[in-house]
Amino acid sequence: MRDFQFPGRSPVLAENGMCATSHPLAASAAIDVLKSGGNAMDAAIAGAVLLGVCEPQMTGIGGDCFALISHAGTEDVIGMNGSGRAPAAATADMLRAQGHSTVPILSPHAVTIPGAVDAFCTMSDRWGRLGIADSLAPAIRYFDEGVPVAPRVAFDWAGSTEQLQGHARDWYLNSGAAYRTGEKFALTGQAEVLRRIAKDGRSAFYEGEVAEDMLATLNALGGVHSAEDFAGTACTQTIPISGTYGNREVMEHPPNGQGATALLILNILSRFDLKGMDPFGAERAHIEAEATKLAYDARNRIIADPDENVRVAHMLSQETADALAALINPKAAMGDPAPLTESVHKETIYITVVDKDRMAVSLIYSIFHSFGSGIASEKFGILFQNRGAGFRLEPGHPNELAGGKRPMHTIIPGMMREGGRVIMPFGVMGGQYQPNGHARLISNIETYGMDPQAAIDGARSFAENGVLKVERGYRPEVAAELASLGHKVVEAEGPIGGAQAIFLHESGVLEGASDPRKDGCALGY
Repeated sequence: MRDFQFPGRSPVLAENGMCATSHPLAASAAIDVLKSGGNAMDAAIAGAVLLGVCEPQMTGIGGDCFALISHAGTEDVIGMNGSGRAPAAATADMLRAQGHSTVPILSPHAVTIPGAVDAFCTMSDRWGRLGIADSLAPAIRYFDEGVPVAPRVAFDWAGSTEQLQGHARDWYLNSGAAYRTGEKFALTGQAEVLRRIAKDGRSAFYEGEVAEDMLATLNALGGVHSAEDFAGTACTQTIPISGTYGNREVMEHPPNGQGATALLILNILSRFDLKGMDPFGAERAHIEAEATKLAYDARNRIIADPDENVRVAHMLSQETADALAALINPKAAMGDPAPLTESVHKETIYITVVDKDRMAVSLIYSIFHSFGSGIASEKFGILFQNRGAGFRLEPGHPNELAGGKRPMHTIIPGMMREGGRVIMPFGVMGGQYQPNGHARLISNIETYGMDPQAAIDGARSFAENGVLKVERGYRPEVAAELASLGHKVVEAEGPIGGAQAIFLHESGVLEGASDPRKDGCALGY
């Protein structure tokens, strides 16, 4: 139990249904859908789409999503890959010939076909109860009428205006400036798109006037996207991958997501006696940093479109974890084995919903960098993701850019089981940080016995690009000790990531937890 004399959050407890996400309007909309007879899938789609106007720098219908789903009446978990592909005409040779060594992040070459809308429509048809029109209704209203900008959203917006270009500046700036806390923001063009999707389904987005608007914008800037690329977009149902940490099974989405990286970090950490370490001390932060460096190096070499025969089994094997753990010196930091390949980013939303029948949905939805590519369509204001920046340009790399391929993705939904029973859908936002964040959240709960809210609240650190970022929640002497081990320690310029979780107790009580680093909350009824 937390000390009530200190700032903090209590877990939210309810029995009939629960949502945890990063904005209160989205959480409220999801609960309203549950109360109106919808199930967890209907509610998760409603909240996720609404976040496109509540947190426009983080997500939107020009982006991708992934989900893990546990159906009511079963403890089985299935996955949905809603990530889009590179245009069929895209080639790495073209960019190499232009002198690029990486995909330019603010160019149409980084824009993969948005996959989220197809996934939302498909998941609604397969597993929803109400239909896509009812799930989109709350978002349509808010996109039309606008929402007051929340404090964390304004904080992120203020540092991201330079990425916006062309029509995006008209749609996403207020007289040329970032929106500030309390100012009202609307996306009326996207409201119209959502109305068309509610009426005609996914074809209203991927064909006809909306697709023509997107194509005209991308092609005018030099993109090689085609009408066939948009019309042929299709999500893929998947089988989750998993690993065991302590007494819990941790389930992740398979590649092209980076969930295997989180499982590898946990496997490495299990080789060390974390329980004997201070959860917020230097020793634990050091071991976690070293495990992260090694696991991310493996990720950068291996994770790609699953059609490339990705070596997931190698990343998940006990032998791999043993070999990597043996490289860690408890008394000295190693250099980064290889630099991370993508630019720093942290723009993602995560939503989880559990309904009265105990269907559980873990859904993550993103445009990659802050305001994605910075490119928006003229008529409808659809902001495009820049997921293509996740491709590599090295010839022969499994994640090399090629037409029709899906890039390595950073966004990863999570689910945890114990004794075969689903006990916690969860997710950690924060781009690169996500696998590290999954490992920290799970080890906080399993190793240190924290409840989900305490596990989310705790201070974080992250080894990235040659430095060890630490939040101000760490004691000064911890940072000093980490520096003495050879880490280049810096205070994180902002909060590291954000997380949401719902714990399903055997008693029937649902326990929701939401990260105070965001504007959101857990709500139940």
